[in-house]
Amino acid sequence: MRAVSVVALVAAAGSAAALPMSGSYGSSSGTPTSSSASSSATPAGYSGSSSSASGNATESKALAASAPAIDDPVILQFALTLEHLESTFYRQGLQNFSQADFAAAGFDETFFKGMKSVAEDEATHVEFLTKALTAAGQQPVQECQYSFPVTDVKSFVTVSGILEGVGTTAYLGAAASISDKTTLTAAGSILTVEARHSSIIRSGLKQDPIAQPFDVPLTPNEVFTLAAPFIVSCPPGNVQLPLKPFPSLAVDPNQALPILENQTVTIQTPGYSLKPVDGVSPVFAAWITVTGPIFVKTEPVEGGFKVPVPQGVNGQSYVVLTGDNTNVTDATVAAGPAIVQLG
Repeated sequence: MRAVSVVALVAAAGSAAALPMSGSYGSSSGTPTSSSASSSATPAGYSGSSSSASGNATESKALAASAPAIDDPVILQFALTLEHLESTFYRQGLQNFSQADFAAAGFDETFFKGMKSVAEDEATHVEFLTKALTAAGQQPVQECQYSFPVTDVKSFVTVSGILEGVGTTAYLGAAASISDKTTLTAAGSILTVEARHSSIIRSGLKQDPIAQPFDVPLTPNEVFTLAAPFIVSCPPGNVQLPLKPFPSLAVDPNQALPILENQTVTIQTPGYSLKPVDGVSPVFAAWITVTGPIFVKTEPVEGGFKVPVPQGVNGQSYVVLTGDNTNVTDATVAAGPAIVQLG
């Protein structure tokens, strides 16, 4: 089965405006067209190239080639960006919900104290990264303005589980790009704590606290795709990070639960549609795993795609859409990742 060289994004309403995309998708047979209807707009304080419908493959490759490197200072600034988000989330949530509120929602005192400990850890991570960047002669990014989909204790705990899982994947995915051993060790020490946070929260949600033997690494742009919807705006003085979100994906809210191996899950493309540029080639889903992506062929449906769930993935899992069934990179991802809770 040949890999599709390019995946085109066309808005349901037919808009021709370009989404913020990453270079070209696959080989040199063309560039994507896309829509401004996606919910993954780039927040202020971040940069990123964009491939328009009128561009060509050579221009797209040049944009990708000229993108700023993701070096140690950028990784630390992005880590601080995520830690600010998490710290603010817990600070606001624990100001809004008391131990009595947690008890009324079915969470005991031990879990409430655990959430307070998580909040303290995230604040400590912010302090540590801020000091590390300052000592390195960098101006640390400041806290942004956020919007969290939290209406009660249960939604607060659910979102916290998502954030801790994404935090774990962020540090794991960045590890291979960190050149300084001291920085790598520091990032690793935060990674292990984020993973413990995730296990505590999954237990509180009656989910398997250790759902799989390996955690999942995501690229900075994939992580930013998941974080961007929470970020409303950032201070104008924040350093411009060379990151941008891909078009977003979401699990159909009417999806039957639980979602298990060998079933299918409907992944929505909110506000846009995704199709191969030749109109006939398949669109693939790639489930991200530490041992490499697992590719499956999707089935187009109204508003998105039906995606088979392969064996070997469980817990908080991540899937992207692509026209390439041989490799997953920032140059081949067309949309996503979507977060899929399995099991």
